[in-house]
Formats: sequence, structure tokens, C-alpha cells
Amino acid sequence: MSSRPRVSQNVKSLDKNHIIPPSPTREFRGAWIATVANIDWPSKPGLPTAQQKTELIAMLDRAVQLKLNAVILQVRTGCDAFYSSPYEPWSEYLTGKMGKAPEPNYDPLAFAVEEAHKRGLELHAWFNPFRAHHPQAKSAISPNHISKTHPELVKRYGKYLWLDPGEKAVQEYSLKVILDVVNRYDIDGVHIDDYFYPYPERDKQHRTIDFPDEPSWQAYLRSGGQNSRSDWRRENINTFVQHLYEDIKIAKPWVKVGISPFGVWQPGYPKQLANKEDARGFNAYEQLYADSRKWLENGWLDYLSPQLYWKIEQVQQSYPVLLNWWLEQNTKGRNIWPGMFTSRVANNSSTAWPAKEILSQIQITRGYSGAGGNVHYSMKPLMQNRGGISDLLTKDVYATPALVPASPWLDNTLPGKPSLDIQKDATGKRIQLNWKPTGEQKVWLWVMQTKKADKWTTNILPVKQTSYVLNDTQIESATVSAVTRYGTQGTSAIVEVKND
Repeated sequence: MSSRPRVSQNVKSLDKNHIIPPSPTREFRGAWIATVANIDWPSKPGLPTAQQKTELIAMLDRAVQLKLNAVILQVRTGCDAFYSSPYEPWSEYLTGKMGKAPEPNYDPLAFAVEEAHKRGLELHAWFNPFRAHHPQAKSAISPNHISKTHPELVKRYGKYLWLDPGEKAVQEYSLKVILDVVNRYDIDGVHIDDYFYPYPERDKQHRTIDFPDEPSWQAYLRSGGQNSRSDWRRENINTFVQHLYEDIKIAKPWVKVGISPFGVWQPGYPKQLANKEDARGFNAYEQLYADSRKWLENGWLDYLSPQLYWKIEQVQQSYPVLLNWWLEQNTKGRNIWPGMFTSRVANNSSTAWPAKEILSQIQITRGYSGAGGNVHYSMKPLMQNRGGISDLLTKDVYATPALVPASPWLDNTLPGKPSLDIQKDATGKRIQLNWKPTGEQKVWLWVMQTKKADKWTTNILPVKQTSYVLNDTQIESATVSAVTRYGTQGTSAIVEVKND
């Protein structure tokens, strides 16, 4: 999605050499960090603050080691908070008791954003917009939880508590919670996954329980509503998604909006796959009321990460067939970064995958025009190097760094060309590049590239790093360019490294 950087000609000696640095690889390489039920982080509830920080830093360091460029951190699992919220209680998965602050007190999201940005990683905040309480929660519900403060908005559904998306007050509340984070934290993205209306729960006779939204449904009918109940529920979710996108763009247009829906829009799409419910008897369009294709077609998101959690060879839900179908729906040219079931690798189950399945899926993604990366579910197998997955990623598909693909529909303004100079010590063996930003566009990352013989090497550096020591005396030239938060790369500043 990037254009080749234009080359500065301000150094006369370079005119004859036609030095043109290659465009860096563009690929989203993300991983979900799930906090619900302590799937990824923290390893258990109630850990001391220092240990929580140590665990999170280890994950960010592993992301850098793997040459990932983004993490997606779950900050709201069920109307709770992994940050200091004026509206919702601290999560019990953080402190062991809902409503209890960390000890000593700190703000995990502020800490995560700062540490991610130090490492040149994007930090996307992941929210569950309507789940109000998870059955794996063990502590008492705190007095400031919405089920206590506004019980009329919360429905008991099977083992869960759920906000009713049919209530306007619910939509406004969840939007307020998310926009509070957008406004107060320097996040790079807002992310919601596949939980809209809840996955179906069953009663003791194994019959599907209908979602208990009779009051909001009757109010809709009294207002003159003409939709069927299913269409009305879908429209409730559509309205929320549209307003979420529009409100975030008003607040901070560079904050990307990402959605990770169930990987099949509706059974029978595409036609060559199963034309009825998949192996789990599931239809996200009719059961979660998620019209994910509509959100993509209307451009109510900046990236879509459909959960393509099936093997390449699985006939009923083949990874490449589904990916191709989603790309065909992408009429507005948004980013498509499918989610992969990395947690299935060597997980000691009868359905475990070999690590090479994930590598093959990454290679397949690269083979499709319009697909620009992947998201790993989740961080745990990458931390554990399960089945050798982390070793294989660094050795093979993630051997070199990559920039997150740009979002030119948001802003395509080029950042200024950096001012670049070179310093050598008395021996001439220690060579240091120094640069500064120019222009008004805010810089998010630097691309520093060096040329030795006919080979270019690319480094992607965090914005606060404005110098680099060249340890190889055989380097002939070096370039530095700026990248904005929209992913737009500017003109390269170039210096010749003369080794007298």
C-alpha cells in the first residue's frame, strides 16, 4: 500500500549514484493479549504491580523479538477496566477483586501504551462492548458495576450478564466508555471482537435460550418499527458500529478502528463452502446479529480481522477460500488482516496443529492482493514457543521488520524529510547518524536503511530514537525517512558514508 519514497538530491555526490532505498515491507503483525479469565495476562489475578509489569514487558519484548509491530490488549472484558476508569470498576482479573485498585496503584493501560511506544509497537485497546459479566469471574460484583447502578440495562443470559444492545442508553454508555479511553490515552487503535449479541446459551433441556430483550423490542414496535426481530437486532449492532467509527474519527482521526468478527459472514458465503451452519452449528449473522460484511462495505472500520480459525485443508471452512471471499467484499479498500488460531499449535489436544500451519497461512495471506498481514490469537503460544512457533517465525516469515500498512483514506500527507548528518570519531571507525524531524506532520516511526554493496538493510525505529551507530565500516550510504501515525512514509534523507 506504500508508494516508493522519493529520494532527496541535496547531496551532489549522490546524483551519479542514483541511490534509491527500497520501500520497506508493509505487513500488519499483531497479537491479541487476552485478559479475560487471565488467558494471557496477568498470569493470575492479584499479582503485585511489579510482577504484572514484568510479565507485560516480557510480552512486549517478545513481540519486538518476533518483529511484530502491534499488540491488541484487552482492556474491558465485561463492563470492567484494566485502566483507571471514571465509569467502571477495576477488573478482578487484574487485582483478584472487582473494584479493587492495583497495589501499589498504577494504570496498566497507560503503562502498556508507554512501553509499547518505546519499542515502536502499536497498542490497540480491545473492548467487549456489550458483555457485562463473565461466568469465570469469581469475586463479588462491585457497587459501581453497571448491573448495580443501572440494572434495567443488564440482562441475565444463561451464565452471563449482558447489556441489551436494543436500549439506546446501552449504546450511549458503551460509546462513552470507549471514547473516554480514546480521549485520555495515546492508543493507536480501538478493537472489538466477535461478541455482539451473545453466543447462544442452552437450558437444561439443551434448548437454545432466546436473548431476553422483550422490553426494548416492544418499545421499538410501539415506536412504529417495521423490521423483523432479527433485522432489528442486526440494526442495533450496525448503529453501534457506525457511531463508534464516526465518534472516534471526530475525536482522534488517526486512531484505527478494527473489528474481528467470526470468520464466516453467513453460511453459504462463499458458495463453495458449507451452505448451512458450520461444524459447530453456528451462524453469526443470525445468532450474533453481526452483519460484518455491511461494516466493511460501508467503511465503518479501518481494518477487518475475520477470525479464520481453520486449517488450509479444512474443506468446510478453508482459510484461503474464506480470505479470498472477504477480499472480494472489500470495495472501499480497507485493510484486511485475518486472525489466525496460533493457540491451536501444539496445544496437547487431539485437534492440535503443527507450527508450520501458521507459517503457511501467513504465506497464503501474502499471496493475496489486498491482504496486508495477520493477527495471532494469542500471545501465550508465542511466549511459550509452543511447537517451536516463535523460532520458526523469526527464522522464516518474520526474518526482517515490517511497517504497518498505511491508512490513506484517513490521511495521506507526507511527513517532512528529516535533517540528517553523520559524525565520525578520530579513528573513523565509529560512525553515528543523527537526525531531526522537520515539517508539521507528527512523526510516529523512523525508517533507517543502510546500503552495503548491492544489499539494503532496513531498521524501523521508535520516534524517540534520533541517532544510530553504524558498526559496519563497509556501509556505503544511509537513509532516514519519517512515518506518520497514518502509516504514510515521507521522503528519505540520504548521506554517503565515506570510509577513507
